[in-house]
Amino acid sequence: MKCPGQDSRYWKPGAIFEVRCPGCGHDVEFFKDDTWRRCPECGERISNPEMDFGCAAHCPYAEQCIGSLPPELAAKKKDTFKDQVAIRAKRYLGTDFKQIGKAGRLARHAEAISIDKGRSDTAAVVTASYFIPVVESASDLETGLETVREILQEIDAVPELIEEVCRLISAVERPPEAEPEGDPNLEIIREARLLSEEHRD
Repeated sequence: MKCPGQDSRYWKPGAIFEVRCPGCGHDVEFFKDDTWRRCPECGERISNPEMDFGCAAHCPYAEQCIGSLPPELAAKKKDTFKDQVAIRAKRYLGTDFKQIGKAGRLARHAEAISIDKGRSDTAAVVTASYFIPVVESASDLETGLETVREILQEIDAVPELIEEVCRLISAVERPPEAEPEGDPNLEIIREARLLSEEHRD
């Protein structure tokens, strides 16, 4: 699928413009979605001065469109996704404030531990933490996991993240001795669970 911003049917006047080459002064034509162009006169590579990368913070096609994101936008993109996860979990739980509180505490502890240890997939750990109460409130594990998959697909989570989140939620319900050692993501969620039980509001 094409980035919606690249569909020229929706472009407004000014979407195609010229920029003076800083190397030779030749006018170089830009389309609004060009990240850069090479001057046909002197060959200098020119960045698009009108390019607004703000859309990259929330767009699922950002990396396909502009390549690797600048660090500050990558961080913003992660925060935006985390916010969407939290909102969707809370929306699903409705007025079950006990479970909403549990989800928030668990996710906060899991994120702090994951960042501190630095050897886990923080996105998977935090996302799974928010959705554990969602699965617990479902009629059974499979129904709960299917709900989680649907929600994550709606917010454009990558398939690998969805599968890891569902694996973690399934595994955390089993006794620790039933799981192989050396799974940092699972260990962090178990530790966060203990902490969130100790520090209930």
